[in-house]
Amino acid sequence: MKIVTSLSFQGECREAFDFYAKVLGGKVTAFAFRDVPGESPVDPKYQDWLMHAWLEFGDQALMGADMPPEVAPNIDKPKNGFDVMLHTEDLDEARRAFDALAEGGKVGMAFGEAFWSPGYGNLTDKFGVPWMVNTNGGPDWKPSQA
Repeated sequence: MKIVTSLSFQGECREAFDFYAKVLGGKVTAFAFRDVPGESPVDPKYQDWLMHAWLEFGDQALMGADMPPEVAPNIDKPKNGFDVMLHTEDLDEARRAFDALAEGGKVGMAFGEAFWSPGYGNLTDKFGVPWMVNTNGGPDWKPSQA
């Protein structure tokens, strides 16, 4: 069993998932509303929007879609109440991912040591998606100000 976060966009899903693939690695699989067999469920102006995007990286995945306002009336409101959480054992990899995700976005807490982690930070990326990036300290790790 796996829990996968599904992110909603307004016409930026393809750009966002290409960006996430560049940052996290992996492969994007996607199809647009125009690819749906039969009559499309959305207004023709949304035919190039993605109905489904899937990014698989390692044993993890992210899912996403563009959501027309007729289908998701609150899509234009800021995303809140969740964060996409990225955990790694590698401090350099965590810092690299944080810096890349923060590019064009807004940092909430700068990446740095925390009492529970050798490296943690949070941000909202340029697509409005909130992220937390956390480094798991090994069994012998202790905060430098302990």
